[in-house]
Amino acid sequence: MFLQEHSPHTHTMSNIYESAANTLGLFNSPCLAKVELRVTCKGISDRDALSKPDPCVLIKMQSHGQWLEVDRTEVIRSSISPTFSKVFTVDFYFEEVQRLRYELYDISSNHNGIKEADFLGAMECTLGQIVSQRKLTKPLLKQGSTVSKSFIMVTAEELTGNDDYVELSFSARKLDDKDFFSKSDPFLEIFRMNDDDTLQLVHRTETVMNNLNPVWKTFKTSLNSLCSGDHDRPLKCTVWDWDSNGKHDYIGEYQATFKEMRGAMDGRQVQWECINPKYQIKKKNYKNSGIVILNQCKIIKMHSFLDYIMGGCQIQFTVAIDFTASNGDPHNSCSLHYIHPYQPNEYLKALVAVGEICQDYDSDKMFPAFGFGAQIPPDFKVSHDFAVNFNEENPECAGIQGVVEAYQTCLPKLQLYGPTNIAPIIQKVASSASQEMHTKEAMQYFILLILTDGVITDMADTREAIVQASHLPMSIIIVGVGSADFSDMQMLDGDDGILRSPKGEPCLRDIVQFVPFRNFKHGSPAELAKTVLAEVPNQVVDYYNNKGIKPKVPSEFESSRTFAP
Repeated sequence: MFLQEHSPHTHTMSNIYESAANTLGLFNSPCLAKVELRVTCKGISDRDALSKPDPCVLIKMQSHGQWLEVDRTEVIRSSISPTFSKVFTVDFYFEEVQRLRYELYDISSNHNGIKEADFLGAMECTLGQIVSQRKLTKPLLKQGSTVSKSFIMVTAEELTGNDDYVELSFSARKLDDKDFFSKSDPFLEIFRMNDDDTLQLVHRTETVMNNLNPVWKTFKTSLNSLCSGDHDRPLKCTVWDWDSNGKHDYIGEYQATFKEMRGAMDGRQVQWECINPKYQIKKKNYKNSGIVILNQCKIIKMHSFLDYIMGGCQIQFTVAIDFTASNGDPHNSCSLHYIHPYQPNEYLKALVAVGEICQDYDSDKMFPAFGFGAQIPPDFKVSHDFAVNFNEENPECAGIQGVVEAYQTCLPKLQLYGPTNIAPIIQKVASSASQEMHTKEAMQYFILLILTDGVITDMADTREAIVQASHLPMSIIIVGVGSADFSDMQMLDGDDGILRSPKGEPCLRDIVQFVPFRNFKHGSPAELAKTVLAEVPNQVVDYYNNKGIKPKVPSEFESSRTFAP
């Protein structure tokens, strides 16, 4: 057996366990503060003389020498000096050098993908630099040299203790018509007035085309972002008529406070006259340029990952292992499944690193483990979701150690085969998650770890399965083992744009994280775990917050739950 009490390589495995366990700080290490970052660009060079660029900024963070995308702004059409309304929220760790990279792209209107977009320049800095200066302005660089007079400005603001969010629904009626052949295309901008009299963009609505009585989409913003927690702070609200050339026509403005907005909390409407000061002076019988209405104001208490965990939410961890023939004969030392007497293979390293962290959030420490792509006894038919312990009624293994032992026991009994289909295993876990969804309680969240050596063969079915799973309390982590070309797998990770099913249905949430194990081969397994699990807390919180499911108060479940040591 691979993990016997006194075997000479137990020491190696325990090192893996230790290094993985050391990353437990991932979910609860004391971050000094949460920081909101906002981005503005100035003087972007035109893609060509005929049209202005359609800019979008990606923010990346460095992790173990690699740049990983954290988020991206919206695309602003036809603008050489865009102010983006997207707010990036990042954790600030005083003791870490957190390297950031802002990449500016011109995304032409016929697609939204970054792959085909024009790269206009980048800026690198540290979060510490932005925080210490509050406002960092640097030139954009392309291939090491500055891009004409293009600058990017990043503003930082600490999120104070007030982490409540507010949900606002605006509409307007009888807005001034600014277009000759059609009606105005209005959008609304809300600015916060700072103590130094500068204005900070809080939110820009979408444009409602050809409509003088627009109803804009409901949006969420933090109270901190809206008014710095000061309910009497003035807010400047401006209505524009959108123009495709970027030169939007001014309709009018009004001033408001959050205190006034709170009047819409009990089902009443709050209204402001939209005033154009020039018309007020020039026109004798001028009343207003329309009425802006706040139809709903709702304060949302945002819950944290720890609120859900402390409220009794369990992380249900499932592992799926690739047993296709491309892994190589397990008896051969070149095989990815080779059981070395002293050194765990990549499958085991990845399994232990991720599993060790997840098991701390699962009270019974019993983990279902499945295999796919092998012919299994007794009739040696190909299966894509067989229990690694060969007990289909109860595929659970006792602890990560139990999964490791079941893996080593089953390996000699299998005939490695193919193809590499992962949709069946996603659907299997999704069926458990859908039962949990109907309880409407935050009690079980599912994490599926898929370990595979190659590009999958059922990409269409997998995309469909992921899109359906995005509606469920579930996240998927895919670790690519070995040296295959995994570029096609990156498309499953929604970071590069929104993943869609073959029918065009978009993912509700980004639930997939893909990483090749070789990126961490020379680092500790702890680094792998930290990278693949970094998004999970937010995915858990996003799922339950979007469903309006609150965490239980600890007293509600403590009496009925006993935790395994």
